[in-house]
Amino acid sequence: MRLLSIWLIFANLLISNLALANNSLNLESITPDVIKWRRHLHQYPELSNREYKTAEYIANHLRSLGLEVQTGVAHTGVVAKLVGAKPGPLIALRADMDALPVTEQVDLPFASKQVAEYRGKKVGVMHACGHDTHVAILMGVATLLKQQQAQLSGSVMFIFQPAEEGAPEGEEGGAQLMLKEGLFASQKPEAVFGLHATSRLKVGQIGYRSGPMMASEDSFSIIVNGKQTHGSRPWRGVDPIVSAAQIIMSAQTIASRQVDVTKAPSVLSFGAINGGVRSNIIPDQVELIGTIRTFDQAMRADIKKRLVNTATLVAQSAGATATTKINAGYPVTINDPELTETMLPTLHSVVGSDNLIELDLITGAEDFSYYALETPGLFLMLGVTPKDKPLSEAASNHSPLFYVDEDALPIGVAALANLALDYLNHTN
Repeated sequence: MRLLSIWLIFANLLISNLALANNSLNLESITPDVIKWRRHLHQYPELSNREYKTAEYIANHLRSLGLEVQTGVAHTGVVAKLVGAKPGPLIALRADMDALPVTEQVDLPFASKQVAEYRGKKVGVMHACGHDTHVAILMGVATLLKQQQAQLSGSVMFIFQPAEEGAPEGEEGGAQLMLKEGLFASQKPEAVFGLHATSRLKVGQIGYRSGPMMASEDSFSIIVNGKQTHGSRPWRGVDPIVSAAQIIMSAQTIASRQVDVTKAPSVLSFGAINGGVRSNIIPDQVELIGTIRTFDQAMRADIKKRLVNTATLVAQSAGATATTKINAGYPVTINDPELTETMLPTLHSVVGSDNLIELDLITGAEDFSYYALETPGLFLMLGVTPKDKPLSEAASNHSPLFYVDEDALPIGVAALANLALDYLNHTN
């Protein structure tokens, strides 16, 4: 099997170079449109599950290409299908559409001035994570692949997904809801591809990692109940603040002492402690909230059980009680090793070996993970920081200063388009 994989790599390297030369991808002609689409989307961002105008903008373009278009998937999602002239498998390409409750501070002529309501407050809205670039890139890919329809061996599903940043409280959304509503039910793609803009790489670079790439994400709250008393007489009550402090310290041993650190890293962090009103009153209750990040699904389940156990028993030892609620977030984002290995030559052809970067594990999370649990997936990072800017000075994703160098857009288009073409026309 190993020899076969090595043969596939070299065969695909030759094939991918031919694909770039012979597929006649008219990148230069499409780039101005991709930039125009991206600037429009950037200027008019919308929050999760509220991407109504964004969806309409996307659907109108896809219909203009003559594609089969479905709207209203998982509230505002748009799905289109391109059927090639020749028989072959179905693959999927995904872009997320939603923006963040962030007020833009980048001085651009197309900077967002949008305002929306988020958790009962008026907030600025900004594409501070680059989802506008993802959408514009996939719109460009759809345009180019439509031009290749007569030579295409198979079909492509274009997934424009809402609510990657998380559905509003009390709502469902994102990749999980799209799948729940039957996205892959009638025909499951043989592979799914996606990419994400990042300021941690420069324009011209693409990052990848085989196997686990991005962490799972679970948030939790722990309610510690004691017995209120005067601060001068703690023995007359049960102090939930001290119990909460002991829970925090004991929970740190879960990652450092209780799970196998040689298998995969994990992070357990507390983000807030709420409780008490006066210096001389020991309160009845303290709330702790935090997050768990892991790179292994079995370890993820194990850590959650250990956290519940730790909180319960530590509180009990002091005469308090602890109730732990864990809100399941996104699974581990795993790049299928065989698919990654097979498609690396295509990526080499797009950016060159010096610009194809093998990444360290990323403790951020992504709901692309749900698609990759259903079918082999490959998720990439697209560098968007200007070449002349030190990475240490680049604003991170989710910052009001997040900036995308638009020279990255045609690289993203080339990457996804050639992954699709090479997979459909040359790996089957």
